[in-house]
Order: sequence, then C-alpha cells, then structure tokens
Amino acid sequence: MEVNYIYEGLKIMLLGMGTVFMFLIVMIVMMNIMSTVVHRFFPEPNDAENTPSPVQGNNAKKIAAITAAIIHHRQVTKG
Repeated sequence: MEVNYIYEGLKIMLLGMGTVFMFLIVMIVMMNIMSTVVHRFFPEPNDAENTPSPVQGNNAKKIAAITAAIIHHRQVTKG
C-alpha cells in the first residue's frame, strides 16, 4: 500500500485553509448583522448641541502666529 504524503499534506492544508476561510466569512456576516441591529435599536443622537459650532474670534492673530512660525522654520532649516 503506497501512501502519497504530498497529496495527503495538500488535502490537510486545503481543509485547514477552507476551515479558516469559512470561519472568517461567518465572522464577517455576523459582524454585519450585529452592526445593523445595533444601529437600528441604538441610533446615534443628532442633537444640535452636540455638534461643535465654529468658533469666531481672533483668527487674524492665529494666522499671523502660524505664518511667523512657518517663516521662522524655513529660515532655520534653510541650511
């Protein structure tokens, strides 16, 4: 009785890889189902007070500070 070890190894390898692949497919499907259920029963609130409002202020001073920092960095690293 002759046993082909390469053939047996390939069979076991494909069985293992198929098992892992099927597990990953099932896991992805279950995660999608869980995501749908969570979003359906626990939706994210869309309150106006939770959204950050744009801050109006001294943008000119910030822009001047950023510009000065960029100019200083360029002068220092000009080398």
